Amino acid sequence: MVKKILLLVSFLFLLTSCKTPEELSVSAYEQIQHNLVNMTSYQAAANVKYISNKGDNTYGVTQQCRTSGQYRVTVTSPEGVAGNVTVFDGKTISQFNPKVGDRVSVSTRELSERSEIFVTSFVKNYISSKEVSVTAANMENSVCTVLEASIPGDNKYLATEKLWVDNSSFKPVKMVIYDTAGSERIVVTFTSFEYNVEIGDEVFKVS
Repeated sequence: MVKKILLLVSFLFLLTSCKTPEELSVSAYEQIQHNLVNMTSYQAAANVKYISNKGDNTYGVTQQCRTSGQYRVTVTSPEGVAGNVTVFDGKTISQFNPKVGDRVSVSTRELSERSEIFVTSFVKNYISSKEVSVTAANMENSVCTVLEASIPGDNKYLATEKLWVDNSSFKPVKMVIYDTAGSERIVVTFTSFEYNVEIGDEVFKVS
């Protein structure tokens, strides 16, 4: 409840202080606020691009996540790694490669490099950020509200992040994570996104 109140206060403040772009509308803010505050889970398909000084790699994935922290990520492309599954049940991270029938379970704390590709992590960071911003941006044929937040942990490669939310569908369409120099490090492009889907506990287990 405290987190919901903090997020609500942040949005109300930004509504009164960041209305410069004419594309921004109160109704869009209100719906985006409602969706994020009340999100308990989501299911999405996305392309995730990891960028380093040596180049970049892009993976197609599906994500099933709860705001309580559990997630399941299935790689859909490229073909050489398609089918690989990573599951976090809240305590244990498990990885499975169906091509070799190999399953590895490791009890470990979650790492930001792994978890920051989720919208649930963005919302958590946005609520706890001391400085946040909201702007508008045109993206292909739609207008998006862009939320920005800081990422805790003092990781120079994962310093800040932005989330683009479509003002018509009110669904996330892109998320970018930047390093301390402002360069893109991870780009998540969502091709589908559904709020508050029913996800059973069995989803977060690898059998």
